[in-house]
Amino acid sequence: MSQVSENPFKMSDTNKRYYTYDYFLKTIFGEKCAKITLDCGFTCPNIDGTRSYGGCIYCSGGSASRNTKGLSSILEQYENGKSAVLKKWQVKKFIPYLQAYTNSYTSTENFINILEQVSKFDGACMIDIATRADCLENEKLEYLNSLSKRIPIILELGLQTSNDKTAELINRAHTFAEFTDCFERVRRLAPSVKIGVHIINGLPSESYSDMMKTAEDVADLKPDILKIHLLHVIKGTKLAQMYETGFYTPLTLEQYVRITCDQIEIMPSNMVIERVTGDGERDSLLAPLWSLKKVAVINEIDKELFKRCSYQGIFSKK
Repeated sequence: MSQVSENPFKMSDTNKRYYTYDYFLKTIFGEKCAKITLDCGFTCPNIDGTRSYGGCIYCSGGSASRNTKGLSSILEQYENGKSAVLKKWQVKKFIPYLQAYTNSYTSTENFINILEQVSKFDGACMIDIATRADCLENEKLEYLNSLSKRIPIILELGLQTSNDKTAELINRAHTFAEFTDCFERVRRLAPSVKIGVHIINGLPSESYSDMMKTAEDVADLKPDILKIHLLHVIKGTKLAQMYETGFYTPLTLEQYVRITCDQIEIMPSNMVIERVTGDGERDSLLAPLWSLKKVAVINEIDKELFKRCSYQGIFSKK
């Protein structure tokens, strides 16, 4: 018997004991799709002084893809990204991903203009928008609801933690109450838009209980998609200063695997878990260096769930 045939988690056709993004896309489109990251030239309200200055303490530049640097238009970025993908995979469907910084932090008119362009990109089958909960006015949500009738939309909301003290420490500059207000407005005004939520394990001052409380709060909200991130210490950030002066210690691999598996176990089984870790760029990463081996980290999570005879949702409140 193989790990695949013995897998008790029903929403999987591999050894994965959680609802992966690949499996989710296959159920919708019947084939593999590829994400193309885009930088639309936005900033964030906790960078420019609207809510705060300097951005989150771990931010090194909005997670912009190396494929977007030096390119003049989002169409050029998209075509460049497609070319890179097609060198590795033969895919026909693509998901433009507005990733860098806060992608609704602009006027409604500009927001609509950009998304109208993106929705018409050749091969685009879905649009993914990363943003913050304090940058989504009702008129933008009403537009997204209309657009979602033409092309599927994923709206990713960065929570990171439900602990307001931690949020203040990392300069997130919005509260969990603001986040839940936005979440509820998306559900009400744009019900066909799928909501993704980001959380980060290993934030400064957070205990195991704090990280599990964030996971429990997310499980109660029941978003469509969850991304679980590992906190990376990137050169040149405020977090790097904390790390270099001994005020911050990253999680070990063993700690991260345990916490992440515990979080997976309490998530509803129908929630897509798009990400269970991440890897910083080798040239800019200070710690934890074990995160550079992303596939190895994912494999450790798979092995731990198998060892436990466990899977996503086994301890969910349903």
